Amino acid sequence: MKSFLSILLTLCCFTVAAQTIQDETLKTQLLKDWMRAKNYTREYLDAMPADHYTFRPTDSVRTFGQQMLHLAFANVACAMIATGYHDSAVLLVLLNPNIERSPKAGNKDSVTRYVNMSYDYMMTAIRNFDFSKLNEIVKQHTAGGDRSEMRFAWLMKGFEHQTHTRGQCAVYLRLSGILPPTEKLF
Repeated sequence: MKSFLSILLTLCCFTVAAQTIQDETLKTQLLKDWMRAKNYTREYLDAMPADHYTFRPTDSVRTFGQQMLHLAFANVACAMIATGYHDSAVLLVLLNPNIERSPKAGNKDSVTRYVNMSYDYMMTAIRNFDFSKLNEIVKQHTAGGDRSEMRFAWLMKGFEHQTHTRGQCAVYLRLSGILPPTEKLF
């Protein structure tokens, strides 16, 4: 019986160690992908001239600057929902529902600062998050209604959203006569 308990305890330790390795591997990959996304988005921000940050293809859509502020807002919101991480200084600025309409926030320097801040917030949230909680369900009210998703799903939805929004900005660049940056898959 004593040897059985020893074997069982050893197996449990190996299982916990294996899960920790998997968690750290996933964390490392997510941080790598978010850093790549930050750098790629920065190329979009740099490509658009400062006087085109107020450009909008039609009256029914956001300006380029507003699109990027929308991306920043969603990065922070998804990071906070997924991980529970709170940095009051960042949340106060980037979770302000009026940030997209603020003339001060819409210039190239401010937009670049806020977008970079949002990516840094996401990466800090991931770095500090206990990945053993990735399967926990988080209920959240969103503009589209009430949602219940795993913490991991909220992280992935954040990544999907920033990719989608950056892709929309390719149209803004093309309509301004600028070739969008080349894709960055790796």
